[in-house]
Amino acid sequence: MSLVTEIPAASSYKAVEHFMQRLSAETDCADVAAALRSGDKDFVLLHVIGEARDYERRHIPGSIHIPHRYISAEKLSEWPEGTMFVTYCAGPHCNGADQAALKIARLGRPVKVMIGGMTGWEDEGLPFASGRESGDIG
Repeated sequence: MSLVTEIPAASSYKAVEHFMQRLSAETDCADVAAALRSGDKDFVLLHVIGEARDYERRHIPGSIHIPHRYISAEKLSEWPEGTMFVTYCAGPHCNGADQAALKIARLGRPVKVMIGGMTGWEDEGLPFASGRESGDIG
């Protein structure tokens, strides 16, 4: 018996529940990029790390800079209730996206974390933007 099969797999019911729960809280770089390319951006992409100069140096195109420590009901009131927010940070070694998502969820807003963050974006070979974008709050 291998280490893979030593512990049996979850039942199909439990596996469906588990993966649905994960996918309801996470998205990935490829799906975000596809939505940006197709114009189906039905979410607000938030760059939640660093200072304005860091954002201006490099960020994901179409994102808005709100460092996680500045997320508040007042900041989010610019968008209608029900707006989906997608947070990202530097990458797997950073928990800024999770901190931001927790704050947003506590404010009663729908939110997902873009797993991989900027590291994942770069690993996918996707382009970055620089400078300030319209709507930049940071």
